[in-house]
Amino acid sequence: MTLSPRQAFSRTLQLLASLTLLSVLTGCGSDSPGVTIIPPPPPPQGNYQGLPFTGKVLAGTVPIIGATVQIYSAGVTGNGSVPTALLSTGLTTDSTGSFSVSAGYTCATSTSVLYLVATGGQAGATGATNSGTVLMTSPGACDTVTSGSAITINELTTVASAYAFAQFLAPGAKLGATSTNISGITLAAATLANLVNVATATAPGTGFPSNGTAPTPLLDALANALNACIVSTSATSSACSQLYSDAASAGISPSNTLDALLNIVHNPAANVAALYTLSAGSSAFSPVPAAAPADWTLFVNFTVGGMNNPTGVAIDSTGRVWVAGLSGVASLFSNTGAPVFASGITGNGLCNSFGAAVDGNDQVWITDQPGTCGDNAVTVLNSTGAQAGFYSAGGLNYPIAVAIDSSEDAWVVNYGDSSLTILTNGGTPLSGTSGYNGVSGSTSNFDFPVAVAVDSKRNGYLANGSSNTITKVAPDGSSFTSFAVGSGSSIVAVAVDSADNVWAADYSSNSLGLLTSSGTVLSGTTGYSGGGLDHPQGLAVDGANNAWAINYRTPTDIGSSLTELAGASAATPGVALSPAIGYGTDANIVEGFGIAIDAAGNVWVSGFASDTLTEFIGLAAPVKTPLLGPVRIP
Repeated sequence: MTLSPRQAFSRTLQLLASLTLLSVLTGCGSDSPGVTIIPPPPPPQGNYQGLPFTGKVLAGTVPIIGATVQIYSAGVTGNGSVPTALLSTGLTTDSTGSFSVSAGYTCATSTSVLYLVATGGQAGATGATNSGTVLMTSPGACDTVTSGSAITINELTTVASAYAFAQFLAPGAKLGATSTNISGITLAAATLANLVNVATATAPGTGFPSNGTAPTPLLDALANALNACIVSTSATSSACSQLYSDAASAGISPSNTLDALLNIVHNPAANVAALYTLSAGSSAFSPVPAAAPADWTLFVNFTVGGMNNPTGVAIDSTGRVWVAGLSGVASLFSNTGAPVFASGITGNGLCNSFGAAVDGNDQVWITDQPGTCGDNAVTVLNSTGAQAGFYSAGGLNYPIAVAIDSSEDAWVVNYGDSSLTILTNGGTPLSGTSGYNGVSGSTSNFDFPVAVAVDSKRNGYLANGSSNTITKVAPDGSSFTSFAVGSGSSIVAVAVDSADNVWAADYSSNSLGLLTSSGTVLSGTTGYSGGGLDHPQGLAVDGANNAWAINYRTPTDIGSSLTELAGASAATPGVALSPAIGYGTDANIVEGFGIAIDAAGNVWVSGFASDTLTEFIGLAAPVKTPLLGPVRIP
């Protein structure tokens, strides 16, 4: 069995967690599985004094008595890195499940992400002590905790935390990010607050936008699966044993509820029916899905914001999501899905738009094709939605796609005459008055190109929509080299990983091609297939260099799905990591089109015919945004 980087990372940390848990998981009773616990270090000497707050730990609505509660500041040395305990001694919940935190805990900074972990205890006065109980929540940054705040920890907050922090959470309740991606873990904390009300532990959160469909039923189902274990007789009860068995990853079973949930999140297509059946053992949370889901991916569908046949998707440095539209509307959403402009942005030359890319100034570049609303051009909008540029020079002819390179130059693909226009960030053409035509000797390399991506050396790669090739273009247009990357006749998307390997989507042959940085077609003559690939339309690469495709269709015609394939450095490059029908078919995306990944690992997809923007929460390895050239690891 080939493991994805995410699965291998999870397996390694599970082995380490059994020996080196650095949290105060001290609620071990006589049914303890024998884990050696290391007490937390003394509180750190930071520079921000946290304010007092109160809290409760519940199993459903039943108080968990005698649970140990610790506050942590998320680690800053890597994803899943060791956090810092902020209390020298963990707190113990009383007969009502309550605890109280006094002022005096110290955060490293005001923006340090805090989280709480509750372990052990018994559910209710007559319940049995259960050492397998590990629950979690996060109020977000240290400075968001106000004096007298109330925080509730239960199964629902634990499920939401595991999804929101999926790319930052490791077994043993270790939450951390790299020091260069504090913005990503902060976005994840905001996602948690969107999913649940941290104060009351109910779903959704108070700020959940009205244009979204909350995934509360799926959260409830998994919360019930945890609840059945927590209220049982011990960590070795049948309810707990079944949970741990169904949540096993790579043959290793977890030994507590949080690690079990994390495994489910990281392996959303595993044991779906069994877990759904297990969730029926409790009715603590409702509503729940009427039947087992296709998988356990967690998604939110967002509408409005002016979306009408949405196409390209691009993400700025703050995590905000831009969406282009065929109808000539540009839409902008916060990272929690709220539309920044209720009806989107129109005018400004926007017309028949397909391509969108964000530059280093957080300005979005959108391609405009001829129509009653405009002409051949590129519209640039700043972060407030105001026009920052409008460019029509350089041979633009039905421009269909755009990418920004590491020098902030814009590469624009022209479908109308099979050419490429390169513009400076100020709109000056670098490719002459007519653009590059792709001719090398007597060979015309461009064949109705429809997409473009750029590597770290500023070589461009064009996807030829009417052939099975991609064309490499030198930065100065001095050379053009084509590579056959599939057996079909329509390459519609292209993406470059952090090592300059190039992925391409072959729409007509239901496959992905992979070209190494040295020019070898690693995927052979037929490309990689499987994992639900069916007319792949959009393509992105995540921070683990795995490829993600949004399929225009699915093998069973039940809506678009996501496909994940292992990256070039995997033991078996191109192996399918997603199930046979792909991920997320329950999202009911119709004609999936554009795709982008943010710094928290959320995958954003536009539905061309459903007029939706769908967020798959915590599904991919985080990516530094905006995308300037190849994928960068934050």
